Amino acid sequence: MNKRIEEAYAKRPKDWVYNTILAVIVVALIIWSGSAVESSGATSGGGQIAWNVIKGIFTPDLSFLFNFTKSGVPYLMLETICIAFLGTIVGAILSVPLAFISASNLTPKPIAFVGRIFIMAVRTIPAFVYGLMFIRVTGPGAFAGLLTMGVCSIGMISKMYIEAIEDLDTHVIESLDAAGCDTWQKIRYGILPQLMPNFASTAIYRFDINLRDATILGMVGAGGFGAPLIFAMNAYRWNEAGALLAGLIILILIIEFVSTKIRIKLTRG
Repeated sequence: MNKRIEEAYAKRPKDWVYNTILAVIVVALIIWSGSAVESSGATSGGGQIAWNVIKGIFTPDLSFLFNFTKSGVPYLMLETICIAFLGTIVGAILSVPLAFISASNLTPKPIAFVGRIFIMAVRTIPAFVYGLMFIRVTGPGAFAGLLTMGVCSIGMISKMYIEAIEDLDTHVIESLDAAGCDTWQKIRYGILPQLMPNFASTAIYRFDINLRDATILGMVGAGGFGAPLIFAMNAYRWNEAGALLAGLIILILIIEFVSTKIRIKLTRG
């Protein structure tokens, strides 16, 4: 027995050369990437500015934080949620036909290939660029943010939908077909029960991402927290900036908790 083990060990694949070459390539890429990163050092007073931002979070302007007018934090929170939510809904709805067209197990491969190319093209453009484009079309405001979130959501949601469609259990559909079910019944009882939990979980996850992206888009005038936050920091109103950041942190924590509970419920049934 020991002799056979030794013979098998002696005949094992000698892949140390391959592993060594791969490790050298990875280290070389890391060094080359690091050489392109340049730092000019901390700016004058940078440490003090960072401290003022942190201090502002813990000592926010309460009159601004609990201001229920259109210029207050609660309204900006609501606007940010609406932009992210409606943008996710738009993206999720548009992604359904795209996903079915691009699923190779449902459509001919040439058509599926064209659909995937379109989805990849949508994903290549950053959200910031989409925001600038839609602001030029619709003007600054929440509607530009909504359109940006909707288009940006298509790339990721479509990709996840395609994976869910391609993982369908076709035996269920074949059983329904053998039972004499029509097309609608096969969709109702064979396809939708398999897809809906994955579709809903993906949309909720994308809503999490959109909620954070909506803040960044606000910096270019697409509604939400971004623009007031930039104005407050540029004017050195640290307590006002702290109130905005505190509201954003609370909002993200609440949405994260709720969305995690919903995704777990969908996953476990």
